[in-house]
Amino acid sequence: MPRVAVLSAGSWGTAFALVLADAGCDVLLHARRPEIAEDINTRGQNPAYLPGARLPGRVRATTEAAVALAGADVALLSIPSQSLRANLAAWAPLIEPDTLVVSLMKGIELGTGLRMSEVIARSAGIDPDRIAVLSGPNLAREIAARQPAAGVIACTDHDAGRRLQAACHTPHFRPYTHTDVIGCELGGTVKNIVALSVGLATGLGLGGNAKATLMTRGLAETARLGAALGADPGTFAGLAGLSDLTATCLSPLSRNRTFGEHLARGLTVDQASAATGQTAEGAKSAYSVLSLARRLGVEMPITELVVAVLDGQVTLGQAADLLMTRAPKAELSGTRRA
Repeated sequence: MPRVAVLSAGSWGTAFALVLADAGCDVLLHARRPEIAEDINTRGQNPAYLPGARLPGRVRATTEAAVALAGADVALLSIPSQSLRANLAAWAPLIEPDTLVVSLMKGIELGTGLRMSEVIARSAGIDPDRIAVLSGPNLAREIAARQPAAGVIACTDHDAGRRLQAACHTPHFRPYTHTDVIGCELGGTVKNIVALSVGLATGLGLGGNAKATLMTRGLAETARLGAALGADPGTFAGLAGLSDLTATCLSPLSRNRTFGEHLARGLTVDQASAATGQTAEGAKSAYSVLSLARRLGVEMPITELVVAVLDGQVTLGQAADLLMTRAPKAELSGTRRA
């Protein structure tokens, strides 16, 4: 089985390291903080990010990225999306020529509008066929508890996707393969924004009808943006689309939904971030996704209103009114229709 490097040791990186180890891989986690590496190596736990989860003995940790990446068959990147480019400046020279690189991140880069796989390809000079993305309904705490889950590995090289599939297939985690990297990345990115909006609705005490409407129309926004970028429309009905959206919007374990709930209860953006405890990617991605959508002429009203709320341009009550008073339209799937 392959030797795998996971950078770095946050909740999702640690949870997926557990999956890889259960599948028989030898996993070396890169932890920035020495105390986290020490806990993993001596106690088989990462209490800072996944309290209570027991890690297999195949999972080890190091504070040196060069040590983690040396001889790695696969390198998985699991860091906040907006810090990827800066980290790759140091990591790219350490990634070996035959290493498959997998993005566990879900975001669009601010300023460039690039997906994470594009940032990896361009800033690290890696062939897109050596880059895969993992997406799907993967709440880290449930994965770490070995509750049944599935995911999708998207790679333009089908054989590479199959190798990665074998490397993380366990009795508790069922991976599927796909070649639509664009659709899988967009599904994972925009669902965080929609989950934030559902968190806002939850915090305001709105009912199931409102939340279901946000989820469904949020999926329509995702599909419109995907169509403009050349994604496979069917992707958004699968694990990287509807399934991931449902899990992230409905679970109290979702940090993006939790972030939205904190905002709805009167916390500022900074206070909501602190109360959530970990990065809520939707709060950053909303800006980059909206900028990309405007550049492509794609209408994304939920994303637009999330940005307006984050910027303090509209109140939560005004946002709900603005959505409900938009001009009525047919429920069509066209790229530019709402």
